[in-house]
Amino acid sequence: MEPKTVAVDNVSGLKVAIQGIKGSYHHGVAKAYFGENVVVDECMSFQELVHSLERNKSTDAVMAIENSIAGSIIPNYAYIDEHNITIKGEYYMPIHHCLMALRGQEISDIKEVYSHPMALLQCKEFFRSYPHIKLVEDADTADVARRINEKQLKGIAAVAGATAAAIYGLDILAKEIQTIKSNSTRFFILTAREEAKVEKEEINKASLKFLTDHKRGSLATVLNVMSDCNLNLTKIQSLPLIDKPWKYSFFVDVTFEDYADYEKAMSILKIMALELKVLGEYKNQNR
Repeated sequence: MEPKTVAVDNVSGLKVAIQGIKGSYHHGVAKAYFGENVVVDECMSFQELVHSLERNKSTDAVMAIENSIAGSIIPNYAYIDEHNITIKGEYYMPIHHCLMALRGQEISDIKEVYSHPMALLQCKEFFRSYPHIKLVEDADTADVARRINEKQLKGIAAVAGATAAAIYGLDILAKEIQTIKSNSTRFFILTAREEAKVEKEEINKASLKFLTDHKRGSLATVLNVMSDCNLNLTKIQSLPLIDKPWKYSFFVDVTFEDYADYEKAMSILKIMALELKVLGEYKNQNR
C-alpha cells in the first residue's frame, strides 16, 4: 500500500525530489528556490523523480525542462502530463560546465569523460579539440564526480558544475567548457499537492496542453485566440499522440499582464480545443 503521508525529516515539512545527487545542477536549483538547507530526495532518473512525488516520498520536485543550447527535454512534458503533476514555478539557472578529474591528472591523461547526455551535448565543441577522449553518457553529472573520487578512477573525467568538484575533491582541468558561454537551463518546480497552488495575484504565466482538430488552420485559430486575448506565447512544443499516428498534442507557455485576459482566453479555448489542460499557473521568473 502506498504511504498516505510524506516522509520528511526537516522542520519546514518540505522534501524536494531532484534528478541526480548533491552537487548536481538540480540540487543547486533546489537550494536557490527552497533555501540552502533544503532536504532532498536524490533520484537517478526523471521517471524516479516523478514516482517520488506520486508515492509521497517528496512534497515537491525540481525538473529540467529545456536548455538554451540543447533545447527541450521532450519526455519530461509527457511525464508531467501523464502523471497529473502540477507546475508551481520555474527557475532559470546559468550553467557553467567544468571538466574535472582526480588531483594530479591533466587533460592529456584523460581517456574517457562521463556525464549526463545533455551536459555532453552542450560541450561538444570543446571536445573536438581532444579526439583521443571518448564521451560516455551517464545518469548524472555530480554522480560521476562522486564515483571518480570514491573509486579513485584515473584516466576518467566528469563534466559537472564547480560545486561537484568541491564536494567530491576533484581538480578542475578546464572551466566554462560549454559551447555557448551564456548557457542556461530552465527548470520546473513541481508538486502533487493541491494546497500548494500559487496565489492568483502572483500568477502571470501558465503552461498548457491542448489538442486541435486535424484540419487546416486549427492550430492557427487557437494561437490567434491567445493573441487576441493579450497572451504572449513564449514556448510551443508538439508531442505525437502514441495511439493516433500523425496527430499531435501541443504544449505551450503563455505570459500575461492581466489574469482576467488569461481567464477570457481559457473560456474560449475550452470550447475551441478538442482537449485543454492546465499544467500549471505560476509566476514568471524572467519578469
